[in-house]
Amino acid sequence: MVAHPPVYVEGKTGRSLILVGEPLANLERHIAGRRTVAVTDQNVKKHWQHLLAGMDTIVIGCGEKYKNLVTVEFIYDQLINRQVDRSTLLVGIGGGITCDITGFVASTYMRGISFGLVPTSLLAQVDASVGGKTGVNHRGFKNMIGAFNQPEFVLCDPELLTTLPEEEITCGLAEIVKHAAIGDPELFAFLEEKVAAIKSRDLDILARLVHRSVTIKAKIVNQDERESGPRRILNFGHTFGHALEKATGIAHGRAVSIGMVLAARLSQELVGLPASESDRLERLLHDLRLSTRLPVPGAKIARAMAMDKKRQQDTIFFVLLRAIGRGQIRQVSLATLQKWLSGSA
Repeated sequence: MVAHPPVYVEGKTGRSLILVGEPLANLERHIAGRRTVAVTDQNVKKHWQHLLAGMDTIVIGCGEKYKNLVTVEFIYDQLINRQVDRSTLLVGIGGGITCDITGFVASTYMRGISFGLVPTSLLAQVDASVGGKTGVNHRGFKNMIGAFNQPEFVLCDPELLTTLPEEEITCGLAEIVKHAAIGDPELFAFLEEKVAAIKSRDLDILARLVHRSVTIKAKIVNQDERESGPRRILNFGHTFGHALEKATGIAHGRAVSIGMVLAARLSQELVGLPASESDRLERLLHDLRLSTRLPVPGAKIARAMAMDKKRQQDTIFFVLLRAIGRGQIRQVSLATLQKWLSGSA
């Protein structure tokens, strides 16, 4: 495995070190002798229990239905029962849900304790674990309750991807395509060139994609940690995608993939994105086995956009494409988006 340079996120809550290619087995190096409690899920325990041996561990359920305040309360109770104090390090070892929940618990337990993350899914390695967003869902709305807080470290071990089902790899690829589409035409071309290797799970290729993705995201977050400006560019495909998730329960990566295709088509009308560029994006997503078509009429998901976190009164900060590798943030009225979406399918 090729060694990749460290990536840093500089946040108000601290500096986050991101290491791509760092094995879970090396976790002890980053604990530095502190008392540590790990939060993990049932799937990780099943596949990687030998690497968690001897670690004080809290196990939570798998799936979006566990990303809520009930799970947070369960972890609080476990921490209190184990007499965890502010000197303890909390480590989230799992997919994006585990990472988000662990960060939120660490941000709020005793008004904040240190934490680190070991993301075990491709989606978590390129998205949920990087940037300091933590949170849980509430009443069906994604990440409605949360906080910005940077983990001390993020260890992205490519070996952990070997036990993932195909769907998990595919969904992670959607976020990588997103990063390329909004800011890195060279990465986009690399993805097009390496489709076969990606689908065969070449770990060196996947590690390169993870490293490039977290580098792009870290650069953006370092400009705007709390998403008041440039960081909004990372929401490409997510306005439509989150609404689709809420309305249908479709997987996040597939919803974002469809959301990107829709946003690209809308970009043709609003900012003159060439149709050839929109077609290119859709073709890459299709080649990577991602969804590109709405599974339900657009009108059915238009209403779900009303509680989007990017909304400000009657407008939403929406991400459009001027070209592959050139994203643009624009305020678009919610009514315009809903009307366009309702007529798109």
